[in-house]
Amino acid sequence: MGFIKEFKEFAMKGNVMDMAVGVIIGGAFGKIVTSLVDDVLMPLIGMATGGINLSGLEYKVMLPALEEGGEPIAGAVLKYGAFIQNVIDFLIIAFCIFCMIKAMNKLTAKKEEEPAPAPEPSAEEKLLGEIRDLLKKK
Repeated sequence: MGFIKEFKEFAMKGNVMDMAVGVIIGGAFGKIVTSLVDDVLMPLIGMATGGINLSGLEYKVMLPALEEGGEPIAGAVLKYGAFIQNVIDFLIIAFCIFCMIKAMNKLTAKKEEEPAPAPEPSAEEKLLGEIRDLLKKK
């Protein structure tokens, strides 16, 4: 029973729950960015490049041997267009995370800069201060 109790305490800690929420939001954010790249940016890039669909770009590697019918044997298909699209996805996500962290750091720095006002000394502290000052004069 100790193992299960220990696991439950670990799973219910704030850091684990925060991480779980972050993973879920990150997955949803990834879908938004993928849609932005696929549905907005890539068509614009395709227009700028003369109608080329980057996601469809591929290179077929054929083997030098021939099949019985005289056709070359298919080797592999390198889908470099999909790779380019995934790189664009990554760069957008990395830029958004950078901007969010920068904004959070700026907010945190402002909180740290604002010093808390010094509390008003109590009547006892004022009296002790006066006694200290009188003793210094003597």
